[in-house]
Parts: sequence; structure tokens; C-alpha cells
Amino acid sequence: MQKEKLITLIDVAAGREPADLVFKNGKIVDVYQGSILEGDVAIVDGVIAGIGETYAGKEVVDLEGRYIAPGFIEPHMHVESSYVTPEEFGRLLVPRGTTTVMADPHEIVNVAGLTGLDYMIEAASHTVLDIRYMLPSCVPATDMENAGAVLTASDMVAPMKEGKVDGLAEFMNFPGVIHAQDDVVDKLLVAKEHNKRIDGHSPMVDGKELNAYIAAGVENDHECSTVEELQARVSKGMYVFLREGSVTQNLRMLLKGVTRDNAHRCLLCGDDVQAKTILDRGHLDHAIRICVEENIDPIQAIQMATIYTAEACDLKDRGAVAPGLKADLVIFSDLNNVEIGQTYIDGELVADQGKYIPNVTKADISSVQSSVHIKEFAQEKLRLPLETDKARVIEVIQTEALTNEAIVHVDRDEQGEFVYNPDKPVVKIAVIERHKNTGNVFVGLLKDYGIQTGAIGTTIAHDSHNIIVTGTNDADMSQVVRELQEQDGGVVVVNKGEVIARMALPVGGIMSNLSGEEVTEQQNKVTKAAHDLLGVAEDVNPIMSLSFMSLAVIPKLKITDLGLVDVETFEFVPISVEE
Repeated sequence: MQKEKLITLIDVAAGREPADLVFKNGKIVDVYQGSILEGDVAIVDGVIAGIGETYAGKEVVDLEGRYIAPGFIEPHMHVESSYVTPEEFGRLLVPRGTTTVMADPHEIVNVAGLTGLDYMIEAASHTVLDIRYMLPSCVPATDMENAGAVLTASDMVAPMKEGKVDGLAEFMNFPGVIHAQDDVVDKLLVAKEHNKRIDGHSPMVDGKELNAYIAAGVENDHECSTVEELQARVSKGMYVFLREGSVTQNLRMLLKGVTRDNAHRCLLCGDDVQAKTILDRGHLDHAIRICVEENIDPIQAIQMATIYTAEACDLKDRGAVAPGLKADLVIFSDLNNVEIGQTYIDGELVADQGKYIPNVTKADISSVQSSVHIKEFAQEKLRLPLETDKARVIEVIQTEALTNEAIVHVDRDEQGEFVYNPDKPVVKIAVIERHKNTGNVFVGLLKDYGIQTGAIGTTIAHDSHNIIVTGTNDADMSQVVRELQEQDGGVVVVNKGEVIARMALPVGGIMSNLSGEEVTEQQNKVTKAAHDLLGVAEDVNPIMSLSFMSLAVIPKLKITDLGLVDVETFEFVPISVEE
């Protein structure tokens, strides 16, 4: 801060000079003491100068008894999972009261390397939402798949040194950390040497292994699926992010473990949230409402979306309505049902009654286009010969990225190849490498996705984002792959040789350059076609659930372009099971 601005801030706080903006007659949510204060809030040069006293201002807003609280802070999110670019993401989130997002551009960096990071930084500059990036730690996420890029420890030095990132993003290779793998330790040291924090990802890790993971410097985790996991992490000094995403929804269950004594270590988080979800339900405002429904004190819920997150993310300049902090503020009428009326960022009104006020401009996407490169794909590559009638299959768990391993009896033809039986909930699933023209195709089996005819596929396949497709027959699955290549990424639904729905995602094959509303309309058509015409189970999110089937860092069984992965042992396992 310049000396002149600091003097002005002090003068306004002391009442010697008028503020730029004063809020009067409001109820100030005090996130430090968990109470409500009354009095003015004075702002100058985008900073809160004073609260609780009477101030004069060049502009005065009468809140007429409404609440004023700090803007919400998202501790961990993948912008790409919204299917829209950062500029559009900001347009959607800001009216919901989110003013800061700690983003992990893991998806686009796995596709396009550091070029993808640079694109995301540029695109973020086109929105008033403060999108702060963490540097992806695992590109690729494992050595059991092919991604579009490889990020080594030496590659991480420049972005850290240049201040492009706030820290090291979720360290998904938790076995590598726990076993002190040499290249993993090098990455941890890069963060430590640049005084950057390290985000975590440790599903179902416990005991001494959890101690080792935390001792390495990992500060938080968003992969808890039980209260016991939450408590184990908090007791060992971690922050736990309570996730409420489009598919992975752990918030209600984890709230059973939140108490007055540990709430300061528990933060509200979205992780993977589609544009449709934001438009239909909201973001952290929705999570706060869930907290209240689950009998969490509403001020405590707001603390879990503001000051606790600011502290966990080393954001000392925000997170509360207090002198000297950024004037990122939200206004609402009902503490027990938080619906955002207005959002202010740096003291400027940026959203009013659900409408984003700034003009939306877009960054150039040319550096992250043309990302689908498939070598010599043919329908024959989808054949699945099996040695026995007994097979190891991926079993879908609704509302989770977790999957089960199921051993089932399947049908085979005279050549010993898998044959779809409509009386059994098992179909083929395939991953096709799309970055380096390797020609890799691996075919496995999927249970309880629910598809009964046709095929659906996408270039969103966490974490390496190859093509993933599932269906009841090779012809439709093959057509899905060809259509995805033609439209340069996205989602395609085919039934009986006809494309019945599609969603183009030309930005790295994972984001659209359209508006959130347009993307939602396309997604709704894909979802309706998948449910109504293909028979995908109603409680399965057709796109996101499918995209998680290749997520080889979350147990139990996943599929990549190189094979079927047992995530608990990090080993490839066979599909055929001995009788």
C-alpha cells in the first residue's frame, strides 16, 4: 500500500475524512466472536476503514436491518469441472456471494502443461472474482496413465518463484508421499523452499501412513468420507474441507463430526461443481444453507466459509468485516436462509439480486484448443476377450468418486469375448489415449451405471482427460469416439448409430467457451438423453460420474488407458478372474 493511501485509510477510520462508501443500519456478522454487531461499515479505496461507529461517506447505503458478512472463500476447486472458462465461472459465482476461489488447474495442466496454467491465469484476469491458483502437484496424477503433459519438480520452480501460484495443489500421489518417493520429495521441497503451503488428497489413509503424509507438510484434505476420517485429520493438525460438489457430496454426513471445538478446522468446499449446479442450487451459499438444515449455528456456518478458510489459506487480508481488510462483502436478509442480495468486491457493487454487473470479456483460447489426437482408432480395439466367465468390474457408487470392486459372472461368445446381456447391469467401458497419438485403448467393465442401450463418452476423464466411453455395443461406442474427435472434445451420446445429444468443449476438451446457461442447456439435453433414452440410472450424473471412473487416485477400482487399477495397492489387476 502506498503511503498516501495508508494515511487516507487511517484518517477515514479515525473519522477525520469521509469514507468512499458507508453501510448504515446493518447487522454485521462478527466471524471472530460468532455474534452480531450493529453500526456502520466504512470503506475507502476498496478497504474497510472502520466498523461499529458512526461514519460519514460520499455514498451511503441503508441496509434497513439486513445482514452484512464477509465474502465467501472457496478453499479448493477445479474451475474446469464447471465446464465453463474462468471468466464465465466468475459471472456465475459472484452473485452467489463467492468472492475468492483457491483453484487447482490440475485438469487443464494435465492436458496442456504450463501453457494451460498461463491460459487460466489470463482468463482469471477477466473477472472480478479473485481466482488464485495452486500449482498442480501430480501431472500426470499417477504413472499408470498417459496425460498431455509431465510436470517435474524443476518445472515447478519458475511458477513458484514468479508468484504465479499460492502453493502446491492437492498431492494426489499419497503413496509417493508416504513412501518418500524421490521425485515426490523433490516436489514437496520446491514448495517448502518457496514458503508455499501444500494441499492434500488422502482418501481412506489412516494410522502411521496418515502421520507420514501430514509430516511431509500436507496441511489439509477434502477426501474425507466418514466422520472418523475427519476427526483423525483434525486431531493431527489438518484442516478438513467438507465437500458439497455436483456428484461428491460429503457435507451432510461430515457435519455430524463438527463441534464448537473443532469447527475452526472445518471448511466448506465445492471441489467439482458444474455450471448447472451453480445455477440451480448455488455454491457456498448452498453449503451454508445445508449446514443450517443440519442444525449448525448459521454464524458458525458462515465462519466455515470465510474466516476459517482465510486462515487455512494464509489470506490475511480478507475473511471478516474488520478494519484494514479487503471490502469483499455480501448482503442478505435472513441469517437462517442465506440468499445473497448484493456482492461487493473491493468496495464495488459487482452483483445485485443474482445479476453480475461487470461486462464479461474473454481471453484468447487458441493456446488450449485442438487437444484431441487419436492414432488409428478402430472399432476392433473395443473387443474384450476374457479367459473365464468371471470378471473384475468397476462398481459405481452414487454421489461418490469412490468405486467398489465387484466380481461378477458375465456372458461370452464362442470366441471368449464379452457379450452384453440386458439382464445384467454390466457393460463395457474404455479409455482411449488422446494426447500423444500413442494408440492406447484399454477396455474394462462397468457395473450399475445403468446404461441399457447405446453409448456415451467424453473427453473429461479425471485426471489425465483421455477419452472415456461406455455402452452396450461396440458400434455405438466407436461412433462416440469418432464424434468426439471431430468436435474436438466434449460429450457425445449415441443410440443405434444416431447422435442424440452432444456438448462441445473446445477449451482443452474440458471447457466450453459458451455461457453457463448455454452449457447448462446442452448438459440438460445430454442428461435427459442418457436417462430417458439410454436408461442410465436416475441417481447417476451421466457426465461427471463417468469422468470419475478413470480417477486412479481414489479407491477402489479405476480404469486408465494402460489398464485396470487397484487404487489401494496402485497395481494393475486383470479383468478375468479364475473360477
